[in-house]
Amino acid sequence: MSELNGLIRRHAKIAVIALTGLGITLTSSFAADSACSGVTVEVTKARKQEYAALVVSAMDNKFKPSQAKFITIMESGNWSAAYVSTPVSDDGVMFFQTVNGKKQFRDVWGGYAEPSEKPELVSWAKKLGAPQNLAACFAETVTE
Repeated sequence: MSELNGLIRRHAKIAVIALTGLGITLTSSFAADSACSGVTVEVTKARKQEYAALVVSAMDNKFKPSQAKFITIMESGNWSAAYVSTPVSDDGVMFFQTVNGKKQFRDVWGGYAEPSEKPELVSWAKKLGAPQNLAACFAETVTE
């Protein structure tokens, strides 16, 4: 009987650990979802093609658009941000503003950021002119 109790306790501990891990995952997913509320966040084939051409044209060192690998693409109003990896640069988030129906490159953020740096990241993006919701989504995305 004590062997059965030990087995039950062991399985209960495993279940608690698994549920705790699931809770952490769901919490971070929920935080990203809420930080990106009102922002279109998706990488489709059509969006990859559109943004790959934009990324190549904004860079000094040229490469094939098919070599751009997108982590995410975020859009809000006439602003967008593409988190992209290229063969000629470190990963970065390139910001674009649509003016007269055409997306124009504004600036790029690259590097590594800690969650404590979110306010500075939001401020930086807003100074570019990006809307609050895109700035918050960007900050959440690069610190996740």
